[in-house]
Amino acid sequence: MTHRGSSQLRLPELLVTQAVHTALAEDLGLAGDITTDSIIPPDAQGEAAIVIREPGVIAGLDLAEATFKALDPNVEFVRVVEDGCEAEAGTTVAKIKGRTRALLTGERTALNFFGRLCGIATLTAAYVAKVEGTLTRIACTRKTTPGLRAFEKYAVRCGGGINHRFGLYDAILVKDNHIAAAGGLEPVLKQLRALAGHMVKIEVEVDTLQQLDEALRFPIDAVLLDNMGVATLKKAVALAKGKVLTEASGGVSLETVAEIAATGVEVISVGALTHSPRNLDSSLEWARVS
Repeated sequence: MTHRGSSQLRLPELLVTQAVHTALAEDLGLAGDITTDSIIPPDAQGEAAIVIREPGVIAGLDLAEATFKALDPNVEFVRVVEDGCEAEAGTTVAKIKGRTRALLTGERTALNFFGRLCGIATLTAAYVAKVEGTLTRIACTRKTTPGLRAFEKYAVRCGGGINHRFGLYDAILVKDNHIAAAGGLEPVLKQLRALAGHMVKIEVEVDTLQQLDEALRFPIDAVLLDNMGVATLKKAVALAKGKVLTEASGGVSLETVAEIAATGVEVISVGALTHSPRNLDSSLEWARVS
């Protein structure tokens, strides 16, 4: 079984607990699960399994497990496959045993988290496969679902990709609107390094070779080569090589990513990884009720 992401990948427990409680509160509302509670005795026990209906890369088992354990702390959740692994259609990825009410009530919330993150990991793996054999790495962006960024970026890592900045707080990225609002690239960059902490990376978005040449006169760490054609991108990479890290963005798809990587760019950022994935089809299959 191929493992795309690091075997050490785990989500912070505090973030998982917070997200699960928020999602369950949304689903349970003021009255709880009125369907399950009306027909299932409180002491009934059940066994079920999470099964994927199509091939994909697994991600999000921490969230699925935490969902069931929030409803029944004594739930047994046994992972058959770990996050970051590729699995075939029909694979049982986890076996669950506990109060039937907890399993039924948590089913949709657990699968929502799981299917979403598996979808991101699977799409990321497809992009990573397209650039195999090059030095290019595939990165996600901040185009994430509000409230789920940490989890969606985690799923990207499960698929073999890397993370761009997590927010506005952990790196400086000067974009076109910053440049327009500040009156040009030069006044921005003249003051930026003096104000940035020594641990903060500075990246500048450029659209043309002229802008790139101007940006390279300043002490920056990376350039974001935005929406450049392949011919221009190749020239930009040659111009910046050995000076700053190069990142390409814009117009990236599974059909174009290999050609973009062939220019020698070091990172390709793909917003689609987190804003346009298709959930991996999965289900909770019942094994026994007692």
